[in-house]
Amino acid sequence: MAIIETKNLSRLYQDGDHIIRAVDKVNLQIEAGEFTAIVGPSGSGKTTLLNLIGGLDSPTEGEVIVDGKAIHQLKDNALINFRLQHIGFVFQAYNLIPVLSAQENVEFIMLLQNASARERKTRAQELLKAVGLEAQMHKRPTELSGGQQQRVAVARALASKPSFVLADEPTANLDSKSTEDLLDIMHKLNQEEGITFIFSTHDQRVIDRASRIIYVEDGQIKESH
Repeated sequence: MAIIETKNLSRLYQDGDHIIRAVDKVNLQIEAGEFTAIVGPSGSGKTTLLNLIGGLDSPTEGEVIVDGKAIHQLKDNALINFRLQHIGFVFQAYNLIPVLSAQENVEFIMLLQNASARERKTRAQELLKAVGLEAQMHKRPTELSGGQQQRVAVARALASKPSFVLADEPTANLDSKSTEDLLDIMHKLNQEEGITFIFSTHDQRVIDRASRIIYVEDGQIKESH
């Protein structure tokens, strides 16, 4: 069974007298364990599609079904709670909390889930070790490189034990070495632990690692293989 399914999914925007079809009647299924790249030129709709799948944006038309739940029908609080329990996010800008250490940033999402202090600490330290930051877990974001901050973001995304991770241009601000290190980590998590990753990306290095590539143009899926 697909963990993500969209049916005739559309997101329209009004621009003066024009209607922009950022996502245009997209039908898509993603299975558990995929390492998928959504690619396309700027303005193609790939980030909008990712945001709709993640419940960060609402469709104008159509359906988004995640883990069997029609998330487009959920009200605000129910949707927030569903995202918290089921979806991990990695953003281009890291989005770490600057006054918290790496460990505290990873723990934060588990705090929202009402996990115990011991559980939060143990899982955060395990995840930071998994992403190669065992020695940096007590440092704040400003004391870490961009690549290290993005690895903290990956650990944080996994902290809630999500069904899948959505990564929007996660390598855009990273140098080549940091990109390769980050991709090695995510690919290993995918292969060894079966974690599903869905990327929105321009980066050929991400595309080369993907087990499935979905090409989007003018809001529509033109090719998937």
